[in-house]
Amino acid sequence: MKRKEYRLAAIQMTSTEHVDANLKQAERLIAQAADRGARLVALPENFAWLRTEGDAVDFRTDLDGELLQRMGEVAKRHRIHLLLGSVPERIPRSRRIYNSSVLLGPKGEQVAVYRKIHLFDVDYRGGVQLKESSNVKPGDSPVVAETPLGRLGLSICYDLRFPELYRRLAFDGAQILFMPAAFTAYTGPPHWLPLLRARAIENQCWVVAPAQVGQHNPTRRSHGETAIIDPWGTVVARKARGRGVVMAEIDLAQVEKVRRGLPCLQHTRRKLIPGGAC
Repeated sequence: MKRKEYRLAAIQMTSTEHVDANLKQAERLIAQAADRGARLVALPENFAWLRTEGDAVDFRTDLDGELLQRMGEVAKRHRIHLLLGSVPERIPRSRRIYNSSVLLGPKGEQVAVYRKIHLFDVDYRGGVQLKESSNVKPGDSPVVAETPLGRLGLSICYDLRFPELYRRLAFDGAQILFMPAAFTAYTGPPHWLPLLRARAIENQCWVVAPAQVGQHNPTRRSHGETAIIDPWGTVVARKARGRGVVMAEIDLAQVEKVRRGLPCLQHTRRKLIPGGAC
């Protein structure tokens, strides 16, 4: 039986290249969220390991490896759905990885895996220079997970700039869109919240965006501003700075109400969408 109303938590944290310290930080914040009644907890991108994308990836994990087993035990202990914002998934016989978001169920089982499609290759001189594709292989499949807590559309960070992906997720039935991120401190202030609100408004979905925040190393800093946004585009919960837990009451009936009153998804001329993706 599906729950239409429940508490959801998005975690804001500061990860570094020290995996065990990152996991302890994540586990502490997950426990706080669960103690406050969260049924679903979402972690940010690169929660277990974060270093500048230009560096070699010296931490990789298998989806049946120690990291996933450890986090599965966390989900099982607290009896929650747990979104691992992203992990560096090992690709056999490749120097590259997938940047993968993994949804765990309350028994610690893997419910869904999404591999980041859009990779952050930018060179904005005076601002940010990163090339994610030097170490990461892109995925090619949108993912909507069917759960007792609703239909969850998965994405990661730079995906946020590609509205056609979210329209596809909405057409595939998504009610909540997840956008775990490590948005840069340079692009975050002008772009992060406006893009999150736009994706909520145009797809009439809840948006949940757990974020990295602060200084990760001498050359990498994240914007933060973890947010939860309702299907009307209202920011119902937000944390601008610092580590912590962002909580909100999710009501899936709001999705139905907004879509019924303003049926723009029904009015979409799908043949006009480039590539016919939707």
